[in-house]
Amino acid sequence: MSLYDERLSVPPAWWLGVPLFGLAVALVLLPFGVPAALGGLLLGSAAAGAATYAYGRSRIEVTIGFLTAGTIRLPIDALGMPEILDPEEALAWRTRRADAHALMLLRSHVPTALRIEIKAPDYHAPYLYLSTRQPHTLVAVLAFAKR
Repeated sequence: MSLYDERLSVPPAWWLGVPLFGLAVALVLLPFGVPAALGGLLLGSAAAGAATYAYGRSRIEVTIGFLTAGTIRLPIDALGMPEILDPEEALAWRTRRADAHALMLLRSHVPTALRIEIKAPDYHAPYLYLSTRQPHTLVAVLAFAKR
């Protein structure tokens, strides 16, 4: 049973870059002939579309007992106190304050984030950084799931 589910999809404007990337590949391949340019248009657009889709399909899900964020799956009991980060603080924790050992689900197009301490000794990461559009809701759901 899912208590919280958020998909970190890309902004709609990013999809405009898909045909533009295909067009750029077609222009590069145009000296090799029109069939090569058309192939480049199709393959470049397909590759850019697949990459955009894959980047935007990451999810944050809270179930009873577990927090899943992208490929990260942690038991709720391993999580400490969450800290809601406004856009300025989120930028700081993504850049100059970031720890190389931290677990991160980072999406730069999502302005707000949540930083959660990891208190379990078997995890070597000091904290979990989650880009989320609804940090207050996620904190409330995590508090509920801990009970």
